[in-house]
Amino acid sequence: MASKKTTTKKKVAPKAKAAPKAAPKAKKEPKAGNLEAKDALPRHPKARLAKLHNSKADLAKSLAPALVAGDEDAGAVTERLTTASNAQLLRLQKVVETVKEKYGSRDKLIEAIGSAQNKSKDKDYLAKLATFPLPRLLDLATSAARSARA
Repeated sequence: MASKKTTTKKKVAPKAKAAPKAAPKAKKEPKAGNLEAKDALPRHPKARLAKLHNSKADLAKSLAPALVAGDEDAGAVTERLTTASNAQLLRLQKVVETVKEKYGSRDKLIEAIGSAQNKSKDKDYLAKLATFPLPRLLDLATSAARSARA
């Protein structure tokens, strides 16, 4: 079956001219009582690493003592960290700062996890937690605190 061809054209009303765009609003400046705005860091991890620390090796050396778990040597951890990516080093730095700020040390973090999960007397469980890496311990503590609030 063939379709019917139409030959009439529809009349379209002419479009109204758009009003000229207004100038963008100026951003509000922080009030004098507020904290001063921080300088923005570069977006690329290599540039952030260079701005915050002298070199990758310096950051690895400063992170190694906090990341040592069990019977590991700080020198061996430093060697492993120098081969890690810049983004990973920056994430590890954030974890170390959070642990120092909230809990003080790795041992206090393990105690906090044990008490939040009501397993502070279970020595085997606490010994197993001591073998976990620091980022995993921080995740456990965060989830335990979240479940305690619920």
